[in-house]
Amino acid sequence: MSDNPEPLITADSLRAEATTGIIGYRLRRAQLNVFQKFLAVFEDLRLRPAEYSVLVLIADNPGRKQTEIAEVLGIKRANFVTLVHGLEERGLVERSSSLQDKRANALHLTSTGHDFLANARAMHEAMEADLVARLGGQGARDRLLALLDRLT
Repeated sequence: MSDNPEPLITADSLRAEATTGIIGYRLRRAQLNVFQKFLAVFEDLRLRPAEYSVLVLIADNPGRKQTEIAEVLGIKRANFVTLVHGLEERGLVERSSSLQDKRANALHLTSTGHDFLANARAMHEAMEADLVARLGGQGARDRLLALLDRLT
């Protein structure tokens, strides 16, 4: 054992430029920050970002097949079935046979789901307004979205 203990690394001495300058790293950090804010805002509703997105897409596209909604969101089929099942158990979503394809499930919000989503959308709009303000306004938001579109 040495008489000289190893020096402690402090935040002041940690060099992070090699990671903080990486686009993917910064995007991931921003995403984590936004998701943490989302989870805090929606904690009482027990609503996660993917569930919110599913509810919005179902509300805007009633009767569409599960596979279509899952594909738009990039969610694997097995994971999506579990997600929808949870929303169904909460009384927010209902599945029925698709009129176009009896083997597929069409998704609809229940009346409870419509009320729940109206409340969630109001909360989300407030959160989104805060994020837009932090970016520097609507113009900065639009520029950010345009830049992000270049990466997809």
